[in-house]
Amino acid sequence: MRENRIKYPGAIYHCMTRTVAGERLFENREKEVLRKMLWQVAEFSGGEVLTYCLMSNHFHVLIDFPEEPSLSDQELMRRYRVLYPKPNKYQLASARALERKLAAGGEEAEAIREQLLARMGDVSEFMKTLKQRFSIWYNQKHGRFGTLWSERFKSVLVEGRGFALQTMAAYIDLNPLRAGLVDDPKDYRFCGYAEAVGGATRAVRGLQRIWSVYGGPVDGAEALRAHRMLLFGKGTEADSGGRISHEKALQVLEKEGGVLPRSVALRCRIRYFTDGAILGSAEFVRGFRDFWQKGRQRPIPEAGHALVGADWGDMAVVKRLKRDLIS
Repeated sequence: MRENRIKYPGAIYHCMTRTVAGERLFENREKEVLRKMLWQVAEFSGGEVLTYCLMSNHFHVLIDFPEEPSLSDQELMRRYRVLYPKPNKYQLASARALERKLAAGGEEAEAIREQLLARMGDVSEFMKTLKQRFSIWYNQKHGRFGTLWSERFKSVLVEGRGFALQTMAAYIDLNPLRAGLVDDPKDYRFCGYAEAVGGATRAVRGLQRIWSVYGGPVDGAEALRAHRMLLFGKGTEADSGGRISHEKALQVLEKEGGVLPRSVALRCRIRYFTDGAILGSAEFVRGFRDFWQKGRQRPIPEAGHALVGADWGDMAVVKRLKRDLIS
């Protein structure tokens, strides 16, 4: 029997992971390979990438795992082959052998189905497969040995529609701007927004999912306009007016007790978006906190806590971040 897993219906995952000691190991070549692997592993896993950003020492991905009907053997094999777009002789032989065993039926075929299905529809398996595959490639190419990634990846459950989802997506896409690499994320090749601006169908589809209003459809141009408005505030052109230094942000928040404009706050590294555990409306967080705590065998559920420091609307997180809101 397939192991029962904790599912969070109506939630999307923001996952983030770093290299060992935060070493800046990835140049454009490495990022391009990781980008391709990200889409391949997501397709294999049955995940829908809404947006992502690949940096020199870490990456973010916002991903949904919708409920799927039973998968046919043909679909299982199609997904298996997605992982090997340029298969060698061994990989070709392995795929053919799996196909023959599935067609033959019986206990061995059922075991193969279970093994493949166990790697799908689960965020932990998705991240494990992606990180392992990239580590193997990276170490081989660079004559390197040992662990590439640091601790287990961080994840935040995000409400699957509305302002929290849109804000999380904008926060992810603004990573290269916060790092000073570009003035506009559309000019940074390795993020979902840039792919969408470039017309990549799957990236545009991710933005459409983010900006759908309570499940209602939006077209690609409308989603791009809405996302750009959130990225840059009231204007639609990139400029430095919304920039703020780390020191100034801390001064406003801690010394003056003030509140940052949302478009300015999104240009800071905000721990809510990586360490808050659950992000969404207050009602969403209340509804999920018991479920989330039960899955981690924590006896006393934490209450939801409203976000502070900017105009975040009614967004809340499950973990109270008492210090170092901006990192």
